[in-house]
Amino acid sequence: MSVSLQLLLFVDERSSSQEHIQQIRSYLQSLKEEYSFELQVVPVKKQPHLVEHFRVVATPALVKISPEPKQTIAGSDLVTQLQQYWQQWQHSVGQQSFAEQGDSSEAVSSVGNSAELIRLSEEIFHLKKEKEELLEQLQFKDQVLAMLAHDLRNPLTAASMALETLEMAQAQEESEPSADLQEQLHKQAQSQFHIMNRMITDILQVAKDKSAELQIQPQKLDLHSLGEELVSQFEHSLQAKSLQLEKDLPKDLPAVYADQEWIRQVIVNLLENAVKYTPEGGKIHFSMLHRTSQKVQVSVCDTGSGIPEEKREQIFEGHYRLKRDESKEGYGIGLSLCRRAIRAHYCQIWVDSTPHQGSCFHFTLPVHRS
Repeated sequence: MSVSLQLLLFVDERSSSQEHIQQIRSYLQSLKEEYSFELQVVPVKKQPHLVEHFRVVATPALVKISPEPKQTIAGSDLVTQLQQYWQQWQHSVGQQSFAEQGDSSEAVSSVGNSAELIRLSEEIFHLKKEKEELLEQLQFKDQVLAMLAHDLRNPLTAASMALETLEMAQAQEESEPSADLQEQLHKQAQSQFHIMNRMITDILQVAKDKSAELQIQPQKLDLHSLGEELVSQFEHSLQAKSLQLEKDLPKDLPAVYADQEWIRQVIVNLLENAVKYTPEGGKIHFSMLHRTSQKVQVSVCDTGSGIPEEKREQIFEGHYRLKRDESKEGYGIGLSLCRRAIRAHYCQIWVDSTPHQGSCFHFTLPVHRS
């Protein structure tokens, strides 16, 4: 099969281009009376994959795809350019035909086959991308389940402790426990179950789209009171490892505009991590600072091993853990959820760390404006 000249003519539907397109098509038709070549007209809107493949940046454009090398000419003087290159193109056809004489291999495929191969290649590429996205979604679903297992533990434990305390009080006293105690414990358990319900709803909503933000319900929040409450909650954990807690929670701290349940969960996660990664006898510093007129900064610092600089962004990614911590309990997703919660408040969370000396996790919240 002899080698032929194969051309693609890229055209668009703009009225301003029609005259140029008609000129080049008429000229090519006149050439076909004397020379043999294959021509395919490509509407750019209908076959964008070909436009991208041949990197066509202007229309009308004429692309010589065979013999190699490919060559593209474009512009309003397309006919003039074609006149300059035509003899050269015909000469390349002759050279290619001579080179392939006696060769049993098939000649260059037709323009139509070339276009079909490109289209199939594009489809394969898109299918591979879809496969990657599906695998990523499956991995994210696993991460969401880990989030639920990890972050539901805190409110579930608190609710269980409230109910156990109520049962113990009833068992130890001949009479019923005081109405105030019953009401307090009942409210505590009810509050924790409400937190769990909110967390399940929000995390599953994020699972539908991993790029989506958590749905928060911001309101006026007294950070000082929340901080003192959480310090009391961690007394037993601190004593178990002989950890010293230094706190700086100013009473005159301005109220913030934030979702109480999610901010509680963020602080709990940071304090839990500090307890987990601080060696026995170490120190934890928990502070709140009126940083600017618009922001309050919350910080939790420890005297643990620190975090390598190149890993300080990765630890906020889902399901990532430092190799040294793989033997410790946890799923490596707490910080990921913390970042989602803080970003949903349009604020920032970050870490400062010195190797072998400890880490400080900080996040900001907006000051409430009455």
